[in-house]
Amino acid sequence: MRNEAKIQDWIELCITRDPPRAKSLVMTVFGDAIAPHGGSIWLGELIALMGHFGISDRLVRTSVFRLTDEGWLEAQRDGRRSSYQLATATYARFQHAYKRVYTQQSPVWDKHWTLLIASNGDAGSGNKSLLKKELSWEGFRQINTGVYAHPQADKVALQDILERTGYRDQLLICSASDDDQLQGLPLHTLIKSHWQLDEINASYQEFIHNFSPLLKLISNQDLPAPAAFVIRSLLIHNFRRTQLHDPHLPAELRPADWAGSKAYQLCRAVYQCCYQQAEQLLSEALAGSSSSTGLAGDALQQRFAD
Repeated sequence: MRNEAKIQDWIELCITRDPPRAKSLVMTVFGDAIAPHGGSIWLGELIALMGHFGISDRLVRTSVFRLTDEGWLEAQRDGRRSSYQLATATYARFQHAYKRVYTQQSPVWDKHWTLLIASNGDAGSGNKSLLKKELSWEGFRQINTGVYAHPQADKVALQDILERTGYRDQLLICSASDDDQLQGLPLHTLIKSHWQLDEINASYQEFIHNFSPLLKLISNQDLPAPAAFVIRSLLIHNFRRTQLHDPHLPAELRPADWAGSKAYQLCRAVYQCCYQQAEQLLSEALAGSSSSTGLAGDALQQRFAD
């Protein structure tokens, strides 16, 4: 009982120290917990799940309605009841974003950079502000007017961004590398001035500082299902926030004290400690949802499998 009290104290401290925005936490729960179970949940069941975080019925409803208006969620009515699921376009983006969270990726770098160049500095006829935002999330930086760069770009994600923002076939896309025969500045000198790695590294270190004590508390513990669900959700909510700001540069271009790998291993260990108990609660909560199977899919089974 004493350890359970300490775990509950940690949960309350985590929520108090950095209160999660209800709308953002709802999206975390959809991505981590609901999508693998068929993707749909009745509003009443979602309210019950979010109640474990102390979030009120009214605030959940407001968050869901806003997310639906913004196109993140889709609603389906059945008489007087409503169920919600990730919108089709949202689900595709979540698949890519969460791949970063649950899989440690460190491919060998071929020393080439991907450059995106707008002709004459004009970014074309698509949505320019959305393009800049999406490229930034993907780790690209604008190194000059109309020129974006990344040393290890995800080609599939880049193609998706160009199509969604209306820039397919409108930008020059090329590969660049240092010319050792000429006395120019090496491309890696761009890192310090354009990628804020110190801030991201500090976020990883803060994550480690906050969640390391929790791992000691829950290791080899049979957690109550509600506590396991809350911990799992807060874990992914916090880790995802830093992960999605991480430009995922090659290891050679990161600081020597880079904490990303250690943070990933910690996240993996905590997740595995609370995974099964959280699944018990989720299976019961989602069993009656209109399009939910109540069973975790293969993608869920493969999370943190490395």
